[in-house]
Amino acid sequence: MKNIVASYLLVFGLIGSVIGQENKLENDKTAIKSMCGCYDVSFNFTETFSYSDDSTYIPSRTKHAGALEWATLIEDSKGKIVIQHLLIVGDSSDEMIIKHWRQDWLYENTSFYMFNGDNHWDYVEKSANDVKGQWTQKVYQVDDSPRYEGSSSWVHVDGKSYWENRTDAPLPRREYTQRSDYNVTVRRNRQEIVDGGWIHDQDNDKVVRTIGEDDVLIAQEKGYNTYTKVADSRCKTAIDWWQESNEFWSEARKAWEVVYGKGKNLELAKKVDGKHLYEFLFSMDVNSTKPRKIEKTIKSFVK
Repeated sequence: MKNIVASYLLVFGLIGSVIGQENKLENDKTAIKSMCGCYDVSFNFTETFSYSDDSTYIPSRTKHAGALEWATLIEDSKGKIVIQHLLIVGDSSDEMIIKHWRQDWLYENTSFYMFNGDNHWDYVEKSANDVKGQWTQKVYQVDDSPRYEGSSSWVHVDGKSYWENRTDAPLPRREYTQRSDYNVTVRRNRQEIVDGGWIHDQDNDKVVRTIGEDDVLIAQEKGYNTYTKVADSRCKTAIDWWQESNEFWSEARKAWEVVYGKGKNLELAKKVDGKHLYEFLFSMDVNSTKPRKIEKTIKSFVK
């Protein structure tokens, strides 16, 4: 009788575990996809601590900026969710769309391109055990080149849903256009779903990385970006823009997938013929440009 009871408890315990895992996975997907929609975004960054020995060191200026942003779901398949962000700038009578960052979410992903300074990304493979139950967030630049990525678990507790991770990244645009005294940003990202939107909370290290030497921390920074959901109608210009442009950028993603699929360390040129990759891609006609030209342009930046 004891053996029967033990078997009964074991079977139903396993069933309960499976159901719990399935529920957790669905909660994860719901949290990720809730970042889609039209948002009134507030970007806030300030340098908090300086560690430089240089007496002439000048901290980055505190930044406050805002914009409308449309985050559209472009893929929702088994174990993969892709969200493209589009910035809307200018007043309502003369709006302009800027293709912004993209975030791919992969469930129990084992392949990574980890940034290591100066336009280098190291290809890293993790074991299935290392990423069990985790989601990798892969963040891409405006031209769909790599930016940063990391793997962690979504947490749903006490009415909160959040994902947090520490990873290395290139300098953000607001920094690399102004500074060259460091070459790696060590990012501590927390993305938390809240009533009416989500929050991107960051604690970043500004680091000088030299091969064969210890990293040198020169400063730390706080980032706090709030995404407040508003009516989709406010993002109609971006919705229409993406309707016209999405096939072009689908071809760009396909070209990049060929590069990433090689599973090798990656080094990218900062400029070719004096221009950044995004300058080439943004100047192409989204309706007439052939996929071969897109692919050839992207490959020209791969060293």
